[in-house]
Amino acid sequence: MTQDTQRPTLKVILHAPTAEAFERARSNATNLKRAAPDADVRIVANAQAVAAALDTAPSDLDALTWVCPNTLSRIGRDNREPLEVLDGPAVIEMARMQQAGWIYIRA
Repeated sequence: MTQDTQRPTLKVILHAPTAEAFERARSNATNLKRAAPDADVRIVANAQAVAAALDTAPSDLDALTWVCPNTLSRIGRDNREPLEVLDGPAVIEMARMQQAGWIYIRA
């Protein structure tokens, strides 16, 4: 299949609510960016995946990773750069992103 230059840029949310899902999301993001370098990809971590994101060795994928502020507060941890903190709860931010045309994938 050839790439159609008329297609809009892919915008993909990879949702990771667990440590295992966070690992899968990172693998999915790597594969997606390799196949579609222009894709806009966000790994959204909440629940147990937030601690996994904070504790995982730094990676280029950190720049694509957004963590839930509610979970950060609940576990009493501070964010580390270059991870980003969502403006609001992950569930609301993912709903807003989907309204804006992002594709949701549960990792």
